[in-house]
Amino acid sequence: MTKLSIGVVGAGRVGAVLAAALRAAGHEVVAAAGESDASRGRIEALLPGVAAAKPSDVARACDLLLLTVPDDMLSNVVTMLSASGAIREGQVVVHTSGRHGLAVLEPAREVGARTVALHPAMTFTGTEVDLPRLAGCVFGVTAAEADRALTEDLVEDLGGRAMWVPEERRTLYHAGLAHGANHLVTLVAEAIEILSAAGADDPAATLRPLLTAALDNALADGDAALTGPIVRGDVETVRAHVAGLVADAPQTLPSYVALAQATIDRAVTDGRLLPIRASAMLRVLDAAQASALARASDVAR
Repeated sequence: MTKLSIGVVGAGRVGAVLAAALRAAGHEVVAAAGESDASRGRIEALLPGVAAAKPSDVARACDLLLLTVPDDMLSNVVTMLSASGAIREGQVVVHTSGRHGLAVLEPAREVGARTVALHPAMTFTGTEVDLPRLAGCVFGVTAAEADRALTEDLVEDLGGRAMWVPEERRTLYHAGLAHGANHLVTLVAEAIEILSAAGADDPAATLRPLLTAALDNALADGDAALTGPIVRGDVETVRAHVAGLVADAPQTLPSYVALAQATIDRAVTDGRLLPIRASAMLRVLDAAQASALARASDVAR
């Protein structure tokens, strides 16, 4: 594609890395805006020689404006830059929010800018180690038909692969990623807490081979990868789990119960768990949940 001058507003973990990747692909990064010490440090580390400037000055200086600010700030930033004349006709304005599509960029489109939603389905450290990880990364993209080729070229320059997401499905797309990745972190952290309570001296090392295999199998085979006491119908094992958590890791009980209930539903649906066993396990889980709520209410009093 034609090489563009790039400006980035919000030099956080995502923005600085994507700007650095576009620079490596031959585009010129002309300016970056970042208010925190961490953002300014990323500009220095990942974009050496690039001037730090105010958002309006960054927007005026570039052909392609990369907006990598938090989701809740995005609308205000676009509105402010468009109203001030910093965004202009023919300019390309790209945001990296998973939740938002093109609607949030409407003020920019109204002044004649070309608008693109481009979200990398990856977690970022904000350091150079992220750059090789972009290779093959899926980008959830939304753009007008006229801007489809431009969007695909940008994703290619970033080393990624485009997944086209309809405007009305952006929130659902992002929910799937957050549920899979963010909630996985919570789940693993709680599993570490439970193993620590059991006396494991290195719970992460204990979990690593099991979790790695489980993740690979789940990605390849879906529900068919499920193993463990629920799919086997081991009611008494689930009862023992719940008792152990109540005694030694009560903070993990709500998520254990919620995920166990969801797992029971899936195991019944695919025919590997008999409904009579499922009902027995659900009664165990319901009783544990009710008991925990009663205890919490007593403590609150």
